[in-house]
Amino acid sequence: MSIYVGNLSYEVTQDTLSAVFAEYGTVKRVQLPTDRETGQPRGFGFVEMGTEAEEAAAIEALDGAEWMGRDLKVNKAKPREDRGSSGGRGGYGGGGSRNRY
Repeated sequence: MSIYVGNLSYEVTQDTLSAVFAEYGTVKRVQLPTDRETGQPRGFGFVEMGTEAEEAAAIEALDGAEWMGRDLKVNKAKPREDRGSSGGRGGYGGGGSRNRY
């Protein structure tokens, strides 16, 4: 399982985020997604800790904490498939032109 970290400063790096979470245990992995078009950070990331207890301690301590001028939003990450399938491009709504003729 991993931790979602939101409302991050765009100055945050994997190393700085890892250092903050390392105070609460072993950091196994840090991901900072970037925008596909611009390559800029998207303002959130994911951190994987060594144990559930370490994750819980980090979430408890850091959710709502101010870091780099922003109030962090820290909670358990939800699996990707739970985000819903209604979004995305090219789904419904574009096929009306077929019946014109």
